[in-house]
Amino acid sequence: MSVLLVIPARHASTRYPGKPLAPLRGATGESRSLLRRSWDAAREVRGIDRVVVATEDERIRAHAMSFGAEVVMTSDRPRNGTERCVEAMDLLGDHDLVVNLQGDAPLTPPWFVEDLVAGLDAAPSMQVATPVLRMEGAALTGFLEDRREGRVGGTTAVFGTDRRALYFSKEVVPYTGRPYAPREPTPVFHHVGVYAYRPGALRAYAAREPGPLETLEGLEQLRFLEHGIPVLCVEVEARGREFWELNNPSDVPRIEAMMATMGMP
Repeated sequence: MSVLLVIPARHASTRYPGKPLAPLRGATGESRSLLRRSWDAAREVRGIDRVVVATEDERIRAHAMSFGAEVVMTSDRPRNGTERCVEAMDLLGDHDLVVNLQGDAPLTPPWFVEDLVAGLDAAPSMQVATPVLRMEGAALTGFLEDRREGRVGGTTAVFGTDRRALYFSKEVVPYTGRPYAPREPTPVFHHVGVYAYRPGALRAYAAREPGPLETLEGLEQLRFLEHGIPVLCVEVEARGREFWELNNPSDVPRIEAMMATMGMP
């Protein structure tokens, strides 16, 4: 099985222009860009045949090449990472699976991606898969605080007994109705922004326009659900690692603090 891992990197982010180039300091005080740290995370994943950065921006291309990354230049037409993965796949040729490791998740542990690939490979009837992480009380409290203060934080996922996604939202779903102790497991799942696709699913995605739910939530994966393409949710375990995506400039100190706690250089 051949696996292509694509890191989509767009300079013209609405909430955070130039985000891939944002510096992040690790435990040793060394500063590396968000894109470099995402590339480093991708290179730790076992079973990947090729890793590329996909971008439309010459500044990102030059920066990625400066630390040895392979870069594929896409057009400025893609509206999200999945559409950029389609263009990258068309330029590089088909693989059995394409992984989208979005360039704003440098804390993604390698086993999240490894478990995702294994989960989709073991479900031949499924075309798309994404990881979900059961939240403990402390993480859920953080999500709820973000919402109360009007910050766009992480995404939550709900799925059926067959592990097929029912919905993804930037709101906290499902409603729990009670507080949880910091280390207590909750029924809320954090959606980890990584995807694995079969080539046919990517082409089907590119052939469809965004629906109202994708537009309202700003979540690209909802296009699959709105057009009847099921998404497999693969549960992953933190194994003591902290996880967060860089959604807004205010997330930088949060991620740097997590990196310091975990001793990441």
